[in-house]
Amino acid sequence: MSPRGVAIPDLRERLFAAAERVVSRDGAAALTSRAVTAEADCAKGVLHTHFSGLDEFVAELVLNRFARSARQAEALGTKVGQATVAENLQEVVGALLDSLPPAVVGLAMTRPAAASHTREGFRSGAPAFDAIQDAFTAYLQAEQRTGRIPADSDAAAIALALVGTTHHLLMTRSPAQTADTAATVKRLLAVLLGR
Repeated sequence: MSPRGVAIPDLRERLFAAAERVVSRDGAAALTSRAVTAEADCAKGVLHTHFSGLDEFVAELVLNRFARSARQAEALGTKVGQATVAENLQEVVGALLDSLPPAVVGLAMTRPAAASHTREGFRSGAPAFDAIQDAFTAYLQAEQRTGRIPADSDAAAIALALVGTTHHLLMTRSPAQTADTAATVKRLLAVLLGR
C-alpha cells in the first residue's frame, strides 16, 4: 500500500527494478532496503511489508528473473522457422544474462539466507536452468522437424552445453564484459549448431 492506503500496481516489479538500478549504479554494497524504497519512490517500510527482509527480497528478485527467462525460453516455440536458430537462441541467452546483473547474482550467492531462500524456491518448483534447458531442447527438436538443423543433432546435448555455458557466464562475468559475453555465446552456437 502507498502512504495514502492505495495499492501500488506491480509493487514487486517496481521494487525489483529499483534494486537493479541501485546495484548497477552504486554497486552491491549499496543495496539496502532504504536504497531500494527510495529508488522506487515508496514508503521506507514497504519492502519489509512484503518481504521478511533484504535476503528474502534478493532471493525473490533472482527467482523472479529466472521465471521470466524461463517464459522467454518457452516462447521459442513460436519462433520455429523464423530468423535463424542461432539468433533465436542467442536472443534468449542474452535476455537471461541481461535479466540478472552480476552483482545481484553475487548477492544471492554470498548472503547465506538469500542463497538458502533461492535454493528452497528452486526445490519447490520455481523455474531455473532446468526449465530453460527443457525449452531449448524442445525448440531444437522442433527446428529439427523443419529441417533447419540436422536430424541427427543431439538436441538435448546442445541445450545442456548452451545452458551450462550460460550458467558459467552468469556466475563469472563482470558488467564490463557484455560485448565479450555476446561474442562468446555467438561462437558457442556456431560450434554447437555446426554453422
